[in-house]
Amino acid sequence: MHHRPSRRTLLTATAATAVVAVTGAGLAPGAVAAQRSASSGQHDSAATTERLKRIISGMTLEEKVGQLFVMRVYGHSATDPDQADIDANMAEIGVRTAAEMIGKYHVGGIIYFAWAHNTRDPHQIADLSNGIQRAGLAGPTPLPLLVSTDQEHGIVCRVGEPATLMPGAMALGAGGSRSDARRAGQIAGAELAAIGINQNYAPDADVNVNPANPVIGVRSFGSDPQSVAAMVAAQVKGYQNSRIAATAKHFPGHGDTSTDSHTGLPVINHTREQWAELDEPPFRAAIAAGIDSIMTAHIVVPALDPAEDPATLSHPILTGILREELGYDGVVVTDSLGMEGVRTKYGDDRVPVLALKAGVDQLLNPPSLDVSWNAVLAAVKSGEISEARIDESILRILRLKTKLGLFDNPFVSHSRVDRTVGTRAHLAAADRIAERTTTLLANDGALLPLSRRSHKNLLVVGADPASPSGTTGPPTTTLATAFGELGYAATALSTGTAPAKAKIDEAVAAARGKDAVVVATYNVSATSSQRTLVSALAATGVPVITVAIRNPYDIARLAGTGFAANLATYSWTDVELRAAARVIAGRAEPRGTLPVPVQRADDPARVLHPVGYGLTY
Repeated sequence: MHHRPSRRTLLTATAATAVVAVTGAGLAPGAVAAQRSASSGQHDSAATTERLKRIISGMTLEEKVGQLFVMRVYGHSATDPDQADIDANMAEIGVRTAAEMIGKYHVGGIIYFAWAHNTRDPHQIADLSNGIQRAGLAGPTPLPLLVSTDQEHGIVCRVGEPATLMPGAMALGAGGSRSDARRAGQIAGAELAAIGINQNYAPDADVNVNPANPVIGVRSFGSDPQSVAAMVAAQVKGYQNSRIAATAKHFPGHGDTSTDSHTGLPVINHTREQWAELDEPPFRAAIAAGIDSIMTAHIVVPALDPAEDPATLSHPILTGILREELGYDGVVVTDSLGMEGVRTKYGDDRVPVLALKAGVDQLLNPPSLDVSWNAVLAAVKSGEISEARIDESILRILRLKTKLGLFDNPFVSHSRVDRTVGTRAHLAAADRIAERTTTLLANDGALLPLSRRSHKNLLVVGADPASPSGTTGPPTTTLATAFGELGYAATALSTGTAPAKAKIDEAVAAARGKDAVVVATYNVSATSSQRTLVSALAATGVPVITVAIRNPYDIARLAGTGFAANLATYSWTDVELRAAARVIAGRAEPRGTLPVPVQRADDPARVLHPVGYGLTY
C-alpha cells in the first residue's frame, strides 16, 4: 500500500486555491455540499473558474507548457519499470520513468498503450495510475493528470481481458440500438474509471462512406450520418455517465479517405455542403450531448481550409468551424503528433506551435517531447503565442479535471477494481449486446441454424489476426472452443490471411469427413488467396460457412466461391466470435443489419446489399 498525500496537503500546496474537497470538519453541511458540487460537476461556475484561474496564475511558464502535453511512457510502473522500459524511456524521452517525465516536463496527461507495457492487468494499471497521480501531486503546483487511452472496443482496444470487451462501433451500428450503445459505453467507462483511466479516445464519430478506407472502416458506426450521430450521442452519454471524459474523433471527419493518416496525408474533396451533410452531424450531436473532448484529424479538406493545412493545424477548421460555428468550448486534443499525416508539411518543432495557434488544447504524443515542449516554450517567450492563449487551453484542461473529480481524489483502489472490472454482470451484458449485432448476409438452403444432429463435426479455418488487446483469440481457436461448448465437435486450423497452396491443401484434407467448415475471412481482396481457400473447401462438397471478422464487404469478394452461408461480426475479439457461434448454432437469433452498403465486386456502382440488409431465422 502506497502512502497518498492528504487532501489537506494538497490544499496547502496550492495556497488554498485548488478545487479540493476537504473533510468538512468545522464546516456547515451546506458549505460541504457546495464544495463537493464544485469539484464534481459545476465546472462552469464562476467560483470554480476563478479558483482555477488563481491556480494558473501561480504556475510557472514551464508548468503551463507542460499541461498542454499528453505523452506516452514505457513501463508498468510509474517509478519502477522493467529495465527494457527504462532504456526505451531514456532513448525516446530522456527520462527513466513516468514520474521523472512528469517532474521534468510537468505534462498534463499520459496515454496508455499495450505496446508500451502500460496495460498488463487491471490491478497493475490501477497502481500505475496511482503512481502517475502521486507524481503529479508532488510537483511545485500539485495537479492531477488526465490519463487517457484508445479503448474504442472492437478492433481498437488497449485494455484487454479480464476487463470486459464490448462490440466495436460498426457492430453496435449493426445492432442499431442506442440503448445498447449507451450501455456499452457506461460499462466500458466504469471499468476504465476503476483502473484510473479518466479520458477515453472514443467514440469514433467518422461516417465511413468509403469501403476502401484503410484506417477507419469498422471503427465507424456506419455510413448514414444521422444513424452515426445517434449512436455517437448515446455512447457519449454512456461514457460520461461513468464519469470519464469521452472524445469524439476525428474532426472534421475521417470517413471518406483512401489514405491512412498514420502513413500519409489524406485529402478529402467534399464540398462544404457535402461536409455539412455527411461529416458534421455526428460531431454536432456529440457537442449537444455534452462531449468533454474532441480529437482532430490529420486530413486536408480544401473546402474547409483553402490553405490545405492538416485540420489539426488549421485555424479556419478548429477555431472558425469547431469553436465559432459549432459553439464548442470543451477540450480539443490532437491525434497523435507522431503520425505522418501531421508531419508531412511542417517540422516537428513547428507542428505543436501551429496546432495551438489553430485552437488545440492538448498536444498528444509528439515524437520528441523535448523538441515539442521547448518549441512551445520558445513560441510563448518570443510572443508568437501569447501566454493568455495558452492560459485559455489550460483553463479548459483544468475544468475537465475538476469535472471528473480529480482535484477531489484522483486515486483508485484495488477493491474498486474487484467490484467493477470484468464482473459477471458486465460480461453477460457484453454477450447479449454482441448477439444483437451479428449479421447474417447469406443462408443458402437454410443451412443455418446448424443442427448438431446433422452437422456436429466441424472444421474451423481461416485468418488469425493478432488480438486488438493482446489478450483474446486466436479467432479460429476461439470459434472452435465456442462450438465445443455448444455441443459440437470442432477442430481449429489456422490458414492465415494469405494462405499458400500447401496450407489450402491441408485445409481441404482436414475438411474430408466433416459435416461443415467455418472459414474466418479477413478483408478479402480481389486477388486474395482467401478466395481460393473458400472455393477449394466448397469443392469438397462440405457446406462452407464464411464469417467476415473485420469489414463486412468480404461477401462481395467471395461471390462465386460456393459458400453456403455468410455472417459479419465486425471484429475478431472473443465476445463477437462467441456471439457468431451462438447464432450459427441457433442459440441466438441473427438480429444485426448492415450499417454500410456492400457494393458488388464486379461492378462497384451497383449495390449487392443495402444499408439495413440482414437475414433472420
